[in-house]
Formats: sequence, structure tokens, C-alpha cells
Amino acid sequence: MSDLFSIARLPRIEFGADSIMKLPALLARYGKRVLLVTGGASFCATPQWAALSAVLREQGFAWEIFRVVGEPSPQLVDDGVAALRGSRFDVVLGIGGGSVLDAAKAIAGLLGPGNSVMNHLEGVGPELPFHGPSTPFIAVPTTAGTGSEATRNAVLSTHGPDGFKKSFRDEQLVPEYAVVDPDLLASCPAHLIAANGMDAFTQLLESWVSSKANPFTDALAWSGMEAVRDGLLAWYEGGAGAAAGREKMAYAALLSGITLAQTGLGSVHGLAAPLGAFFPIPHGVACGTLLEAATRVNIEVMEAREPANPALVKYARAGRLLHGMAHMDDAGARRFLLQALAEWTGRMHLPRLGKFGVTETDVAHIVTNSRGSSMKTNPVVLSDPEIANILHARL
Repeated sequence: MSDLFSIARLPRIEFGADSIMKLPALLARYGKRVLLVTGGASFCATPQWAALSAVLREQGFAWEIFRVVGEPSPQLVDDGVAALRGSRFDVVLGIGGGSVLDAAKAIAGLLGPGNSVMNHLEGVGPELPFHGPSTPFIAVPTTAGTGSEATRNAVLSTHGPDGFKKSFRDEQLVPEYAVVDPDLLASCPAHLIAANGMDAFTQLLESWVSSKANPFTDALAWSGMEAVRDGLLAWYEGGAGAAAGREKMAYAALLSGITLAQTGLGSVHGLAAPLGAFFPIPHGVACGTLLEAATRVNIEVMEAREPANPALVKYARAGRLLHGMAHMDDAGARRFLLQALAEWTGRMHLPRLGKFGVTETDVAHIVTNSRGSSMKTNPVVLSDPEIANILHARL
């Protein structure tokens, strides 16, 4: 961890119950012509949209809806930009899960310039610099996982044997506002709570031990991991603590987006990218099912090769945080961290990779394609066989 650090641009944040009703005033700062990017149908069928749209209509707003179903592709973004550029929009409003927000972010960026997003994707094509201008963008998450509301990257993917999952990344894409209303998460089904919640914790833990971690991000990652500890299972399992758990997870996901944008991630996300490109495995599921195995391999490799690596101490601190016992020794705390992650994986029924068609013969191809930007900030450099061990543990 360095005491010298820089913090990239962040959105302004509105957090709390009913904060969605702040949108009319926020949107009005940019104009009355709104592009609403949302999911297939779910949000527009909610009481929140009925209330919000009534106020927007009363105040003279006009809007057009663009729907995103599934994880966004470069083709979806390019087609959307081509279809929408003829209209003049003052602001783009994205309301939905991480896929919706990523698509909205990319569309907002390209409505003005009008060129293909393929020009800017990292590791694909010419990787031209993005000059903008980007249309102002407001992000409203309806899931607690990716933290896309706080980042400058839009993750886009194509699927199949030659597929990819890459980011369109620029500070001009950072939302003007992140409006985080935990009440919008109330209809999340259990499998999404599990996958998205594990994704948020993965982002927090990987930020915490990242080679680019710093005191600012450590404070946020710690607070976020504490919120996951207290909120994830409470929300997943329902009951009296579900509403409080939902609020904690909305907060944790927001912090995970802030921290990952500053520090980068690690081996879990390095592997999640090719897995999501080559197989029909949702991003949160990939992260959740790999987290315990990847953390175990990181710890074992550092204990064997780099016993002075500061990430070993940080993994122990994370274990003590989850256990609630401040005086546990480092080795015991790391064991407890792994036990807790394994318990969460089983308790929330995170499926193994084999369910999505991943077999032993695919491992080498996945490993070869895992060394993107996320793997570069893993706290220890892993060999190909060590990365393969992570996959073998979850086949």
C-alpha cells in the first residue's frame, strides 16, 4: 500500500430511501429531453416508475426508452447510438442493473461523437483515445453488485469461442450523479442477491488487497466489507432483517464501485472476463463461485513465495472482520476468511462452472485469456498452473 495516491473522478452521490424522487430536480439541471435506458420491462412496471413518470410528465419532461436485455454487446451500443442520434437528448438516465448501466454509460458517451464503440474498447481494435463529448449521464442501480454507478468503465461483451469481455473506459463516462435508492432493490430474487452480493464483496476484497490499494480505498473497502458481513445473508434469507440488509448491500455495492475504479481488481475478475465471454455464465455468478478458490490460491502462493507480502496481513484483517474477533492470529484469521467464503458460496447455492459447460479441456484457453487489466493488480503474480488451480477447484 502506498501513502502517495491519486483519486480519479467520482460521481456526486444521492443515497437513501425514496432518493429516486430527487431525479426530476437533478435531470432539470441538464434539460427536459431524457433518454431512459432500462431493462426489459421490470422497472417500468413498478410503482416507483409510475410515481416518477407522473412527476416528470407534470414538469414538462419528454423521454424516449431504450431497453437492454442481457449483458450488453458492442453491437447493441452501436445500434442504439445509430438509432438515437437523430433525437436531441439533454441527459441520459440509466435505471437498472449493472448491464443496463454499462450500456447507458457507453451510449451516453457516443451519442455526441457517433463513432463505433469498437474504436475504444481496451484490448480490441485500434484503442483510439476517447475525446467526447459525453452526454450527461445519471445512474440509478436496481441491483447491489457491480458498482457501475460509480465507475468510468462500461463493460461490453460478445459471446462464443472467440468472444471477449472488455471495457470502454474514460473519465468522461463517470455518471454526473449516482442515485442509490435501496427500495429499488426490493424485488431482487434470491439468485440475483447471491450473485450480485458476492460480486460486490469480491470487488471490495480485491480492492483491499490490490497492489494499487491506498489509505483512501482501504477505508472504503473496509466499510463495505463490514456492510456485506452484516447485510448479505440477512437480505438473502429474508425475514425481519431483510430491509436493513438490502440497504447495507446497496451501500456496499456503491463502495465497491468506487474502490475498484481507483485500485483495479484481481484474479477473480481476471478469470470472470473470459468465462463470461466464452460461456453463458453471469458475471456475478462467475465471481461468486470463484472467490474462495482464488483467495485460497493467492494466500497459498504468497505464504510459499512471498511471506512478507502485505496482502497476507490484509487477508488476515479481513478474516478478523468477518469473524468479529480482533485477537485471532493471522494464520487463523486467514483460515476463517476462507471458511466464511466457502460457507457463503454453499449457503447461497452458487453453482459450479460445469453447470455452464466449462470442462477440463477449456481450462488452458480460459487461463490464456485471463491476463487482462484485472490480473495486473492481483497482489501476487500467479503462474498459469496456479490460475488453472482456481478453475479446477470449481469445475
